[in-house]
Formats: sequence, structure tokens, C-alpha cells
Amino acid sequence: MAAVHESVLDAIGGTPLFRLARLGAGLAAPIYAKTEFLNIGGSVKDRAALSMVLAAERDGLLKPGGTIIEATSGNTGIGLAIVGRQRGYRVIAGVADKSAPEKADILRAYGAEVVLGPTAVPQEDPRHLFKVVERLTEEIPGAWLANQYDNPANPEAHVRTTGPEVWEQTGGRVTHFVAGVGTGGTVTGTGGYLKEASGGTVTVVGADPESSSYGGGDGSPWFVESIGHFLHPGTVEDRWPQAYRSEVVDSFERIPDRESLLTARRLAREEGILAGPSSGTAVAAALRVARRLGPEDLVVVLLPDSGRSYLSKVHSDAWMREWGFLEEPGETAVRDALAAAGPLVAVDADATVGDVAQALRDAPGGVAPAVLARAARPFGVSATEVVGSVSREVLTAALANGAAKPGDPLGALLGPALPTVGVGQSAAEARAALAGGRPAVLVLVDGRVAGLLTREALAD
Repeated sequence: MAAVHESVLDAIGGTPLFRLARLGAGLAAPIYAKTEFLNIGGSVKDRAALSMVLAAERDGLLKPGGTIIEATSGNTGIGLAIVGRQRGYRVIAGVADKSAPEKADILRAYGAEVVLGPTAVPQEDPRHLFKVVERLTEEIPGAWLANQYDNPANPEAHVRTTGPEVWEQTGGRVTHFVAGVGTGGTVTGTGGYLKEASGGTVTVVGADPESSSYGGGDGSPWFVESIGHFLHPGTVEDRWPQAYRSEVVDSFERIPDRESLLTARRLAREEGILAGPSSGTAVAAALRVARRLGPEDLVVVLLPDSGRSYLSKVHSDAWMREWGFLEEPGETAVRDALAAAGPLVAVDADATVGDVAQALRDAPGGVAPAVLARAARPFGVSATEVVGSVSREVLTAALANGAAKPGDPLGALLGPALPTVGVGQSAAEARAALAGGRPAVLVLVDGRVAGLLTREALAD
């Protein structure tokens, strides 16, 4: 008989395990997925939301008629909206401007007020999402900032619920636990519990975007939401969440975006599990781990949220193509043109006029225009960090007529960012992007700028 609850809050937790029989076919070690998207709000963050609200009430931080405020990529805000509205609070969710639009719609449907803010600026910038919610908390009487990143009730939720569930569901047979690291609450709480319950024999593996600084990347942007640690080049102090205890994680598997996104799509098509992109990261990591193990081992991988929040992104063929993540056999027009293109000139956005002019002169063939990004990093230029372009002709003329000096900041000479096209798109689509007299398009491979194609290179 199905369970009967007096409130939706009573249905948080108790999610099932499913064996990934198809994705894990041929592997000696079984992989079981902890399907957290089956929580009432659609994600693992329902657990943390309930825990944080109850703790705030207990500690007198949240009182009747109060307002819950939080910065979120979406899921924690949804959990807080459900819990908060059920318990009579106003809920304001500060949502990252790059989050899937479905999440803001879901938040509003649950009765939360949504405030959009950027995260792709230094943490000290007053426009940063964290600064926005801090100001709102100061301005609104009776407001409480949940602060999932530093709130001990976040990992505690998983010590009390998620960890014991995994241990009981596997009969204590779990040997490896794999999860993404965002705030760190899930991996710290669940992993810490499993280590203690097993006497230290369970191995905890962090599944991390390849460029995330948790696992040793350069901190540049990636396209999997809700996990990883981004480091803006202008950030003064790189603070890691207090909810994350690095000593709990034994090792990291660093997963490229394409592998994460395609694995999420495989989960839906092969296992019947419609999950989000961070679940793809976690499963890709679990598959790597399981390939090194034997039949005496058992891997549990945590799937944080539902793919229904990402129908416009990872589960959209059009979006995957536009960002260069999806290529179908035979569709090689842009890729072929890219192979024959000249070198890409990418420079830091704070470079001087002389720096950029020299970079263009040094490039074979004098490639123009140059691509300006917030930072030229080891993992290459993310399309999300491109801030403009400038041509060799503009620079040469400005230097010749005295309008600019070599030591001047680029500033007034900076033109708009060039249009983009995914490597798997057609040449016709690339030519269409040149409408309006644009001189070239940027070709994206896995969301990063791989090359520049001029109008001449794309001619019929």
C-alpha cells in the first residue's frame, strides 16, 4: 500500500535506488542510482531546505511572518519555496541569470518571488547575486538568509537522512559513493556518514566539471548547473563553502561538459531516467570508477535533480547544437571549414591597444578580428566570457591617426562580441549568423571558442 502523508513535507526523503543496468552493462561492479529527483520538489535540495528552515525556527532566526531569502541556481530555492510557503513564510529566491529558465518559472509557481542576478562577476561586485540577497536581507524586516553554502544544517540533513538511507538500502554493501560537489552539503553529509558507518572503508568520489577549481581546474565557466566552483578572474578572495569538508572526498573525477551532457541524455534514453546535467556528471564519474572495480564492490551515485528543469538546455537538440555539444554523422560543414581556418587570436579584455595590435601582427596571416575575453585561461575561452572583438584595421587606423596610444586601454575601440555557431551546425546556419554585416563568426566546441570563420571562409 502506498504511503499516506499529512503534508508534502513528510514526503521529503526516502528516495529509491535503481540499478543502471544498461549504462553499466559489462562492468563487474554494479552501479545503483539514488534518484533524488523523486523528492517532492524535484531535487536533493528539498532535504537541505527542510533542515535549514527547521534549524532556523529552533534557533529563533526565523519567526512567524518572516521572509526566507536565498541565492540559488534554482533547486534550493524551490525546496525553500515549498517548505517556506507550507509554514507560512514569504520566500524570495535570488536566481543566477544563467540558470535554466524553467527553474524561475517553477519557483514562481510555488509562490516564491524571483530576483535575477549575475554570478559571472567578481564576488565583491555589488551586482553579484550573493551581494543582492545580502542587501535584501538587511532591508526587509524579519528576513532570514538561508545561506546554504555556509549553513551547517545543509550537510546535517544528509547525515540524518541520505547517508542512512543509502547504507540501509544496500545492506551496508556500498563500497563507493559518487556525488557532485556544489555547496558541498550532500557529499559532506552523505559521504561522512557512510565513512563512519563503514568504519572508513567507503570511498567517496567527487564528480566535478573539468574546469571547476574543486577538482583542480582553472575555475573557468562550464555548462553543467549546480555543481563545481567557479572562480571569476577578478575575485579577490576565493572562498569555499563551509558546508563542504574536503577531507571527506577521497578523490575527484573531472568530467568534461560534453561527457556530462551526453551521459544525461543517455540516462533518459537508455535507463528511462530523465535527470539533469549534474546527474550526467555524476553518472559519468561513477562509470569511470566502476570500470576499475570488481564484483565485490558496489557503487552508489546520487542523481540530484530532474531533467524537466532542463528541457530547454541539455535535453534540447537545438541548444546542444548551438553551443557545440552535439554533432551528427555527416554534418561536418562547419567542422570542415574550421579545420581550414586560420588561428584564433584571443586576448584578455583588460589588454592595452598595443598588446592587441601586437597579438594580431604576430598571428599567422594577420588574422582579424581579435576576440576579447575576461581572461585567457588554460582551458581556453568560454563563450560565456567573451566580451567583445576588435579588428586589426580599427587598431591600425587608431594608432596611425593618434586616436589611441599603445598603452591605452582598449575601451573605446572595443566592438561587440561576434555571433556564434556550434561546430555541428551547417554552413548555411553559420552564414545566416553573419547577417547585418558581421565580419566573422566564432565556432563553439563544447561551449568554448575553437576558432573564427570569416565571411570569405564561409562563402558558397
